[in-house]
Amino acid sequence: MKTRAAICWEEHTEWSVEEVELRDPGPGEVLVKLAYAGLCHSDEHVRLGDLSLPDEMGGVAFSPCPMVGGHEGAGVVQAVGEGVTKVAVGDHVSASFIPSCGVCPPCSSGRQNLCDRGSETMSAEPRITAADGTQVKSMAGLGTFAEHMVVDQDSLVKVGDWYPLDVVALVSCGVATGYGSAVNVADIRPGDTVVIVGVGGIGINAVQGAKAAGATQIIAVDPVEMKREFAQTVGATETAASIEEATPMVNDLSWGRGANAVILTVGDATGDLFAPAMGMVGKGGTLVLTSLSHIAQNEISLNTFDLAMSQKTLKGNVFGGGNPRNDIPALLRQYEAGQIRLDELITKRYTLDEINEGYADMHAGKNVRGVIAF
Repeated sequence: MKTRAAICWEEHTEWSVEEVELRDPGPGEVLVKLAYAGLCHSDEHVRLGDLSLPDEMGGVAFSPCPMVGGHEGAGVVQAVGEGVTKVAVGDHVSASFIPSCGVCPPCSSGRQNLCDRGSETMSAEPRITAADGTQVKSMAGLGTFAEHMVVDQDSLVKVGDWYPLDVVALVSCGVATGYGSAVNVADIRPGDTVVIVGVGGIGINAVQGAKAAGATQIIAVDPVEMKREFAQTVGATETAASIEEATPMVNDLSWGRGANAVILTVGDATGDLFAPAMGMVGKGGTLVLTSLSHIAQNEISLNTFDLAMSQKTLKGNVFGGGNPRNDIPALLRQYEAGQIRLDELITKRYTLDEINEGYADMHAGKNVRGVIAF
């Protein structure tokens, strides 16, 4: 079938919205009509070349491009292929950028966010053909920057049809990842002091997670005043424009003991951020990395004496350390009960043709989360 999609043809070029050919769903695959897609920073890492590997001559040895972007989204099932059992035509579904097969060792031990099928998503067999005949891959095996997508059933989670699909789209990545980084990965406890560095579409939900977990002091750090002010409406007790500004604040609020957890949710986790972020962590505390950086980045700054002698922990994080099939419906139930705020996260809605404007606004710090409305 014909549909329209936003393609990144090569690094450092704009998203190109054009008509493409989408093949019919094969065995185990599902055709979804998208309603909303979130403009997450992770897709921009493709466009900016952060997921490309350089060669010895300074060129590109590996590139995920051309690729239809988008891994945060929600829609309605239009058709299913042979053997599909997890969803049916008419179901409302959330995309899951980490598939969950349910039978691999991580899935069967309660760690669906580490499903073995996750390694396939960036190199999955293309389901899209561009007008010139080029086979185009899809971000995370999804490609939500399109009016329709064909995906594996393991990458979809059925949700109640009474939930607004714009909210369902947010939960598919930003909400689940940010909230889980506080509740699951940082393991925040009542009375804790927590610092969230970067309160955009991911970090703002780490603030909500920290509040839900009972943290007493929640410090939101971001250079953008609008984001700091918004963070206070969803649980932040203090704000700071930088780590340097936040550090003495942490010491004062914790009576000199440091934070129980610091969560890095910045757009680009450069190596120089780690030492000052870990410097805010107290004895036995945790620094959680919930950010992407260049795929070839191998060096970070960290005081290893402090790491060992204060028994601190550095943790990575994907999908908030959670289980998509459980956590996405659970977060929607919390939203329904008024326990977390999701409608307010959407700063602005864009058409698919306005995708480059939407990302320009994100980089300019104008949005907590922008969404494409189809």
